[in-house]
Amino acid sequence: MTVEILSSRGDEPKHPSPWGWIAGLGTTLVLWGIAYSQLVPISERLVSLLPVDRSSHFGQALAFFFYDTPKVILLLTLIVFAMGVVRSYFSPEKTRAALAGKGEGLANVMAAGLGVLTPFCSCSAVPLFIGFVSAGIPLGVTFSFLIAAPMVNEVALGLLFGLVGWQVALTYLGFGLGVAIVAGWVIGRLRLEGWLQDWVKDIQTVGSVTIPDEQRTFVDRIKLGIEAVGDIVGRVWIWIIAGIAVGGLIHGYVPAELMVRVMGADAWWSVPAAVAMGIPMYTNAAGVIPIVEALLDKGAALGTTLAFMMSVIALSLPEMIILRKVLTMRLIAVFIGVVGTGILAVGFLFNMLFG
Repeated sequence: MTVEILSSRGDEPKHPSPWGWIAGLGTTLVLWGIAYSQLVPISERLVSLLPVDRSSHFGQALAFFFYDTPKVILLLTLIVFAMGVVRSYFSPEKTRAALAGKGEGLANVMAAGLGVLTPFCSCSAVPLFIGFVSAGIPLGVTFSFLIAAPMVNEVALGLLFGLVGWQVALTYLGFGLGVAIVAGWVIGRLRLEGWLQDWVKDIQTVGSVTIPDEQRTFVDRIKLGIEAVGDIVGRVWIWIIAGIAVGGLIHGYVPAELMVRVMGADAWWSVPAAVAMGIPMYTNAAGVIPIVEALLDKGAALGTTLAFMMSVIALSLPEMIILRKVLTMRLIAVFIGVVGTGILAVGFLFNMLFG
């Protein structure tokens, strides 16, 4: 009997000691802080090594690019790692279970809040949208999640905080959530479930939502954070570079007077023009925020700039193409109209308050 007990105990899975992982994580964070603190001298040194005048348009654009590229990637890496750890406590099943059975209004608020906590881009949020519909969650509630997930995610908020300050980040959070909640509630009030594609309407909810009982250790969560960095940063780095390149061109070549004239608070048409320009552009929060930084630095109005950012992220053309598989054109038109109206309201209100 004693032998059997010892044998069975020996077969139990052994979890790796967390201390080595904690030490490695601490060392990495220290190195991250050192690298972040040296961005300005390194970027200036790189520009000085090139045969360009630092005060020229091209020199200013290069300085912006050399400084912002590692800064955004460093911030993005830290944010995505942290949210990868946070995401280990959530799952699509838990998200659906949390929303199921809640009344509209409260469910819209919860869905928008979950959208902030679940780091999905506009395109990857669509499969979860389908799962919500199939689970019988009201259509308006699913739209609150679909709007909030890409537009008010941890990447957008973290980068806004790191690049343009907590006031803009907090403002964006409040009004982004407001757009997601109100737009979802309005769509829910319209009772447009009949405008879903037929195959979506035919989906039947099978049983109750099950949540896998996963007992993750601290080391497991660190590994998930690392995996999130490899996955998300690996997919968006090209958009980061493209966005920073555009931001560098704006920073170096676009006159401040022109930017204020086109996207200033005094031009009433600047907000709808910014939304119209943003919809066909496709990038994500990481790619568009350097452009936002450059626009604000040139004197563009805060409301107009945030309206541009929201339209790029929440109403991107690829998202509409994917949604076409789920929604009829009439419902997509309603979605664009309601969300676009909310974004316009945010832009005009901010220009009035901060112009």
